[in-house]
Amino acid sequence: MPNRPRLPSRAKYQPFLSPKGNDVEFTLDELRKLNPNYTVISSNRFEAIRHMKLLVTASLVTLFSTNLPAQSSTPTLSSIQVMVLGTYHFGNPGQDMHNMKVDSVLTPAKQAELGDVASRLAKFNPSKIAVEALSDRSDFVTRKFQEFTPETLNRDADERTQIAFRLAHQLGQKSVYGIDEQSNTIDYFPFDKVDAYAKAHQQGAALARMQDKAEEMIKQMEAAQRTKPVRLMLADVNDPARVLSDHQNFYYALLSLGNEKEQPGAELNAAWYQRNAKIFAKLTQIAQPGDRVLVAFGSGHAFWLRHFVQTRPVFGSSNPAIICGKSGRQALANDAGKFLVA
Repeated sequence: MPNRPRLPSRAKYQPFLSPKGNDVEFTLDELRKLNPNYTVISSNRFEAIRHMKLLVTASLVTLFSTNLPAQSSTPTLSSIQVMVLGTYHFGNPGQDMHNMKVDSVLTPAKQAELGDVASRLAKFNPSKIAVEALSDRSDFVTRKFQEFTPETLNRDADERTQIAFRLAHQLGQKSVYGIDEQSNTIDYFPFDKVDAYAKAHQQGAALARMQDKAEEMIKQMEAAQRTKPVRLMLADVNDPARVLSDHQNFYYALLSLGNEKEQPGAELNAAWYQRNAKIFAKLTQIAQPGDRVLVAFGSGHAFWLRHFVQTRPVFGSSNPAIICGKSGRQALANDAGKFLVA
């Protein structure tokens, strides 16, 4: 660090220090040197810093109080609460880079577990539910929910049906919102460019190590589902530490792939961010003051969606890991702690 100017020693100012504390005191003559127009009120010795603080504070209050808008009694957007529930794909559609082999959720035992998940999520009392689905309507309502009946749960393993539609029906809601973002012109996950770059620049081994970490995580989840109920599987993938590490181990790790001419890792991160930013934009467009919105999306979206919710002042967040009953994680909850079910 560059040399910094030496500060005067405390001893030089000791005569001015108040015996009751560290406030600096000046004589009347010294005060007049600072301000020739200073007027004596009751004493010829003052605790100047304390006095000046009061004067400055009073002046600032007067200055800013004249410019502040009148308080409104109408609800503000800060009353919107959002729970981002990251899910794994129950129906194994094979659309992800790494796909988990999920045991059937259509068995009576798994249906009972999913009923338990819905009952726990109902304690959040969402007024709106949004899912990873497209909508061609201006209000973002997804048409698929209009076709839902309780019998659908016996034949459709899709997590949107099993969690979001089940819960919406249980709560008597008329609509579920599709706020996903896809494009025919924009590749939101240009991994082929990352792969081509790694192979062309002898970084294939580094990329393979990143892939291996993801595959190992998938294998652990496949084994865990045989001993854990669905709610605890969901609690695991929604653990904030898990969400962060998963994102760092893949997306942020890709940032190391690039050179002075090409940055495929950064470009993939930018595209993935853009997709999630558009998803969140749609969320802001369906949310109204006082809403409590449950957002059920693939767990890969959880990092950025929670980031937007937690950093935009108009929103508050709740932690689904607590509602799902993850023992020992109450400290990770925000306002969702009160929904914990042992």
